[in-house]
Amino acid sequence: MSKLRELLFREPEPSDSGIKSDSSSATGTLAKESVQPVKSSAREQQATTNLSLRGAVVAAKKGQQSSVSDAAHVYQQLKTKIHNRLIENLDVNALMQLNGNDALEASIERTVHILLDEERLPLSNRERENIVRDVLYETLGLGPLEPLLSDPDVNDILVNGAQSVWIDQNGKLKQTDIHFKDDNHLLHVINRIVSRVGRRVDESSPIVDARLPDGSRVNAIISPLSIDGPVLSIRRFRPNPFQLQDLIDKKTLSANMAEFLQKAVKARLNILVSGGTSAGKTTLLNVLSIHISDEERIVTIEDTAELRLQQRHVIRLESRPANIEGQGSVSQRELVKNALRMRPDRIIVGEVRGPEALDMLQAMNTGHEGSLTTVHANSARDALSRLETLVLLGGVELSQRSIREQIGSAFDLVVQIKRLMDGTRRVVSITEVTGVQEGVISLQDIFEFQQNGLDSDGKVLGEHISCGIRPLVEHKFTEAGIELSSQLFAPKKAEETAE
Repeated sequence: MSKLRELLFREPEPSDSGIKSDSSSATGTLAKESVQPVKSSAREQQATTNLSLRGAVVAAKKGQQSSVSDAAHVYQQLKTKIHNRLIENLDVNALMQLNGNDALEASIERTVHILLDEERLPLSNRERENIVRDVLYETLGLGPLEPLLSDPDVNDILVNGAQSVWIDQNGKLKQTDIHFKDDNHLLHVINRIVSRVGRRVDESSPIVDARLPDGSRVNAIISPLSIDGPVLSIRRFRPNPFQLQDLIDKKTLSANMAEFLQKAVKARLNILVSGGTSAGKTTLLNVLSIHISDEERIVTIEDTAELRLQQRHVIRLESRPANIEGQGSVSQRELVKNALRMRPDRIIVGEVRGPEALDMLQAMNTGHEGSLTTVHANSARDALSRLETLVLLGGVELSQRSIREQIGSAFDLVVQIKRLMDGTRRVVSITEVTGVQEGVISLQDIFEFQQNGLDSDGKVLGEHISCGIRPLVEHKFTEAGIELSSQLFAPKKAEETAE
């Protein structure tokens, strides 16, 4: 990795002081005194490239090049060449003297314009600006993905190899015309992402989870496990986290359901959020956590840090994979055990997916009330059944009855969220765990979503309703000084969730 990339992509260090740049460094280009011509040893190697690029551009201007793929190849060649020359000619000392991203971008942009002038290619102003923009993306960002990362309407970015990039917008998958130069180009972007969080991806460790600086979740899988080239999945996070009112406006849940959940969090009920992939479990968990008191000490435990709690007293823990020697891994289970020694008021586990389920249940049953977590499951009943399976992964010999009794006494509510056929997300049930009867965990629905088919546009029609049952755990609300209005549980339609 060049000195430039080391400077640009290393983790920022806290510092109150910076080196002030002189006016010539801050306002000029970052090139060494002037952009030097290519060294004599490289002239002959680049002469053919210069001629082919110029010829290809001229041919494309005259309409002689009919293939879109050939034109894209020429563009990639030019962009790669300008980017390589930029790296060769940048003055690292001048780079270190710049203050702020704006000055850095402006200086690199001016340098790229100089390099384009030296190429003497017949490019329009728009083409030049596109090349300058793309080189900036390659130098300071994540290359072709930067426009998607800047679009607030893009929820997920799915890269299926160098030539296939898809996005999720409003719950629907759409293919884009964005592509990478080749698999090595895509692999370079993946390495740039994972290196920021101290992780690696190679043939010995071809699967990696990471995150972007804004908290977006990243998963990558490469050869030999991925047959058709590297695959990259980015789950975007909003710059401004959702509030409970946002979910009401989107009709994810009704106002009565929102009020009940808000009061349940304040009353320190243990809540399990269940749902499928991309159903919105983490988003809902983030929204619920907003209503935790600012005076409580909260410990969050995650495989990849996604939760963004706004309270003052939050300790964030993240598991760690093994290093290249296969040592140094720290699992979520170890973090849960350690969290119990940290005097937490609440423990929030981002997602239960292994033997840490047993330690989490024991924590909930030994005074750590008000804990929140998520699990992958299709229904409230399935969620509790999956917890049983996860507990058995811990290798502890427990009977099925004792496991169910621990689950029945640990959790108070199961909130089931689902992604429907039209891409919308709905809380489809809020279920109370009432205990264990004859070896079976007893459940009762407090609220549910009733689907009534589809409209002419394929949108789901349905409504959230109350089941007319007051929760048996109401005494916990009373102990916390919280009143539950009878209107919350009136057996009537709450509101339409599709119009």
